[in-house]
Amino acid sequence: MKYFAASLVSLVPLVVLSAEILDAKFYRDAAEGGIAEVAMGNLAQQKAQSSKVKDFGAQMVKDHTAAKEKLQALAQSKNITLPANPSVDEMEAISKLKVLSGQSFDKSYIQGMIKDHEEDIAEFKKEAASGQDPDARAFASATLPTLHAHLNRIRAIAADAGVSAE
Repeated sequence: MKYFAASLVSLVPLVVLSAEILDAKFYRDAAEGGIAEVAMGNLAQQKAQSSKVKDFGAQMVKDHTAAKEKLQALAQSKNITLPANPSVDEMEAISKLKVLSGQSFDKSYIQGMIKDHEEDIAEFKKEAASGQDPDARAFASATLPTLHAHLNRIRAIAADAGVSAE
């Protein structure tokens, strides 16, 4: 029994460490996603045919820039270095958008924003509910209403444009 208790105690640092790693991953993923949203929002303002898509792109730049600043301050307070670029997958999505224009740009951007925001909401809900870092949980909780508003707005734009989420 003494050996079993000692084994459990030796696992505690691993559990704490893995929780810290997961929270740090949330910070990094949120930063990469925000950087990508800003880049794609800038593209939407330049290349979209629809004024609604252009306006949505401007909103993405504004809201995700503000969220990034809050996230950066939190990460710095925890000695977490955030990435300066989007993930490889996000860079690929940005590259695909760069070669499109007009209606094909609008459709691809709309579909991508729906998918991205659905995924972001799932990740932020998970962090808000089970993250170990109270600051990460609070950031996720505070950001969720904005993400929901973005998703609702882009879905309405999709419906108006006759664009399916797929």
